[in-house]
Amino acid sequence: MDLGIKGRRAIVCASSRGLGRACAEALAAEGVAVVVNGRDLARLEAAAAEIRARHGVKVTPVAGDVTTEAGRAALLAALPDPDMLVNNNAGPTPRGFLDVGRDNWLDALDANMVAPLLLTAAVLPAMKERRFGRIINITSAMVTTPRPHMVMSSGARAGLTAAMKGLSFEVAPFNVTINNLLPERIDTDRQHFMAQQASARLGITYEEARAEQVKSIAARRLGRPEEFGATCAFLCSAHAGFVSGMNVHIDGGSYPALV
Repeated sequence: MDLGIKGRRAIVCASSRGLGRACAEALAAEGVAVVVNGRDLARLEAAAAEIRARHGVKVTPVAGDVTTEAGRAALLAALPDPDMLVNNNAGPTPRGFLDVGRDNWLDALDANMVAPLLLTAAVLPAMKERRFGRIINITSAMVTTPRPHMVMSSGARAGLTAAMKGLSFEVAPFNVTINNLLPERIDTDRQHFMAQQASARLGITYEEARAEQVKSIAARRLGRPEEFGATCAFLCSAHAGFVSGMNVHIDGGSYPALV
């Protein structure tokens, strides 16, 4: 299927690896010029070169932390009026509720709620004017299925989800859509980190923690990054203009509720 977005331009946050990289790859494969972002300059430039060589599109690396004003400014200086914005950032370290202090809460809110809202506010006017825009927020399954050790992720990302849902009604008449991707157990570096955390928290081996990750998924396997990226690309496509304000679980059929 031709997604109808060749020649358009996207900012993909935190995209030197993991889920962001998967989204950047999928968009580039459709002929979209991408601005990729990360904090490790060497890794970022290597990722940009690989995407550029593989897909033959313009790939602009912008080093910086999107949680900071300087990081966001650098992204917007590289591409002030993208057709697509993929909001993404590393999730908070798992902690029990009583182990979370005020600074932890504020850091989580800055990274996983405030930063995406500010970037969205910056790019919306141009999207509305051209009557095309696609905003994708990479959140987490913890938004709809919270867990005790993931309170910071659930809190910040649920707040982002609520704010974006309200905004989606306002921008829909301008062919600007806003959707959220909720990953669960996509096989990236994050899952290795989570397995290490579970190993320490539960007193089990790393291998046992990895096996538990697989067991927790109905499909009895971890998701592939390219599956996640393909979903992102479709929601950014010309064919997805009638889909907005949605939470899309990418979890091997594991979400337990009806709605």
